[in-house]
Formats: sequence, structure tokens, C-alpha cells
Amino acid sequence: MKTYQMISIPPRHAFVALFVAFASVLSAAERKPNLVLIMADDFGFECVTANGGQSYRTPNLDRLAATGMRFENCFVQPLCTPTRVELMTSISNARNYLNFGTLDPQATTFATLLKKAGYATGICGKWQLGHGTNLPQHFGFDESYLWQHTRRPPRFANPGLEHNAKELDFQNGEYGPTLVNNFALDFVARHKDHPFFLYYPMILTHDPFQPTPDSPDWDPKAKGEQVNRDVKHFADMTAYMDKMVGRLVAKLDELGLRENTLILFLGDNGTGVGVTSQFKGKSYPGGKGTRTARGTHVPMIANWPGKIASGQVNRDLIGPVDYLPTLCELGGANVPADLKIDGRSFRPQLRGQKGQPREWLYSWYARDGGAKPQWEYAMSASYKLYRDGRFFDLTADPFEEKPLAVKALSGRAAAAAQTLQTALDRYTNARPAHVAAVGENLAKKKNAEGGGKKKAGKKNP
Repeated sequence: MKTYQMISIPPRHAFVALFVAFASVLSAAERKPNLVLIMADDFGFECVTANGGQSYRTPNLDRLAATGMRFENCFVQPLCTPTRVELMTSISNARNYLNFGTLDPQATTFATLLKKAGYATGICGKWQLGHGTNLPQHFGFDESYLWQHTRRPPRFANPGLEHNAKELDFQNGEYGPTLVNNFALDFVARHKDHPFFLYYPMILTHDPFQPTPDSPDWDPKAKGEQVNRDVKHFADMTAYMDKMVGRLVAKLDELGLRENTLILFLGDNGTGVGVTSQFKGKSYPGGKGTRTARGTHVPMIANWPGKIASGQVNRDLIGPVDYLPTLCELGGANVPADLKIDGRSFRPQLRGQKGQPREWLYSWYARDGGAKPQWEYAMSASYKLYRDGRFFDLTADPFEEKPLAVKALSGRAAAAAQTLQTALDRYTNARPAHVAAVGENLAKKKNAEGGGKKKAGKKNP
């Protein structure tokens, strides 16, 4: 004879609780990934220990690389604003770069597109893209906590920052990078129950090279950017930058968000001139602002537990224009066809698939905009061809000291030169006349107001 166990029927509110719990689990499983994009300032490829660097402490970046994917061939523009414009819009500087310190108000950014796709969007760190009080929100960011938005105060000890354009001045020994990091931790905590996109263009490790709160000679009473300057502090600034990355990763762990959060890390350009590091047994001078790898080769790390396999090294060519389509594909955000972006998604590579690696990367660079670039080239991981005909074998001559005559090339080098010339041909006359004109007018206006680089007295802001 079968026996049946008596089942007690829970009250109605218990069914409701069970349904809510089930819906919550289902929602978490179907939820879009959180996206965190971290960019260090003036931080070249040679500075990360996992890449072969030997001068600095980067344990948190090394851990992200060891448990994720490290990219060998990420190349950007040699200066901050040109890289930031390409990164945020996926459009080559040839087509939309106006002027140093400016982002075209008509531009569409990755934040704009991800916000439309349902993401909470935040930006914290260095802005330097225009002084309009509503610009971060105009470009798609719900929240902003920035340095150099409405003004240019000190950024490190006792800094001046802007929270949603409200100016904040600190006078009690606060440290700018810590305050910015605190905002990042608060942002992810407040938005933990919904998909979020955090763009974190860090203030570190840009000069002035000053002590951090972890330095032996830290002075909480220091005021301004002309005190306690010494290139020796670059090492401490690198260690502190790495520490801030670690704090954010730890917060995501604490909140239980890591398995649903992609972290991307890169530098905005090469290390500052005057900083010499040890890299793979050799001295490596920083080359910010220059056209070679010293100015354009930056670290890139991707980490996403359970989605990106540990210990991966990817050698595909990646440029700043590739981030917007990658983030939008991951976040289910539509990229309108009329944007005519120059980027290519590397989402498949993150998942261990071949994807569609780019054969070449195109670069148009002019610090102050205008009609003519300071240089223009197309490059692969092994070769580089300038618009003026200079050709370099980057494997044999990584810092472009011995140009080769294209007519004398043969074999693989000749084929590469032809491919790169075809790439350059695609961008012939790509600079819109109205963009060039706006850039030239902005440059003239800044110089007339005393805001040019001669007035600033700095080669690389």
C-alpha cells in the first residue's frame, strides 16, 4: 500500500515570497553585465609587471591579468584628449577631433548608447573635454565626479573636484585619487541591483610627480601642483593607482557582482617623458607625445570571472575606437548605422574565440586639431606606413629609427606595405572641412585668451 506524506499548504504571502525569490534569481541570470572601463593617465605598456615591467608594484593589475586576459598590442594616440575622443566615440580623430581639451558637443558616446539600453552611467576621474556644466550629462553620464571639468585646480593633495558640476574644494589633507575612488565604490554599491556602466579615467599617474598618502614624504598640508615635485614619486603614484584598482575590485567582490562584471583596463597614452623604467632587462624611456611605441603602446587587461578564461594572452591589434562597439555589443546597445564608427568589437576574443581581428589600425594625430595632422599612418603589429611614405619594420626596429624604402621591399614586407597603403587610401580626404575649421578657430581663441601651450608652459598637459 502506498503511503503519502501530508503536505502543508503555505499561506498566500508565502507563495508571493517564493515567486519574488524565483523571479529575482531568474532576473540575475538574465541581467546584462555590469561594465567597468578604467583608464590610467600617462601609463605605458612597460609599467605593468605582468607585461615584463621591473620598476613598479602592480599586484592588483597583475592579478587581473593572471585571472583574465592580457593584450599585447593595444595602441592609442600619444596624448590624452585625442585618445579619449576616439575611445568615447569610436570615430577616428581624422573625422571628429576638434581641439585639445574639447569633445565635439554633437558627438555620440558609449555612455549615450548604453544609457539608452538601460544602463546607469557614471564617470569619475579626469575630464578635460570642455567646461560646460552639463557636458558629462549631455554625453550620456547620469552622474559625474571629476577633476578639470569646470576649472583646473590641483588634483592630488587638497584638490578641487566637481560633483555633477558642483565645485568642491578640499583643504584637510584629502587626496584627489582617493576621493574619486570613493565615488566609484559608492556608485557601484548604489547601482548593484541594476546594470551599470562606470567609466573611470583615473587622475594617476600623470605629473606633477608628487607624494601619495602612502609615500614617506607625504605632506597633508601641501597646496598646489608646484610643491614636492620629483620624478621619483612616479613609482609611488603607480603603486597607489594599482591600489585604487584593487579597492574597486574588492568592492565588486564584496557586493557579489564580480561574476557579472567585466573590467577593462588600459592607459590613455605612453608614460611621461622624463620617466625611465626597466622593462625586460632594458631601460625604457617614456615617450608621451611621440609617434613611436613609447608614446602609443599601452597596457590592456580584461577580467570577467567565469566568462574570460584565466591566464590568456591576446596579440590582436586593438585601438581606442574598438571599445565602444565592444561595450555596446556586450550591453545590448544599438549602434546607429549613421554613426559610421571606425571600431571593431573584440567581444569574441574576450570569450576565447577568434573573432575578426583587424589587419591594421589607422591613426591621424594633431594635438590642436586643424586641417593637417602632425602625422598620419596605418600600422599592423609588425609594420607601419606613414602618409609621407616612411615605412618601418616594427619587429626589427620597434622605435622607428631606420625607415625602409617601400620600392625596395619584397615578400611579407612588400605585401604589408600594400595593405597599409590601401588602409591609408580609405582615409584620403577624410577630414571634414567644418571640423578642421572649428578646430582652428578654437586653437586661435585659446591662444588669444592665453590658454595655449606656451602660456601653460607644459609640453604635454
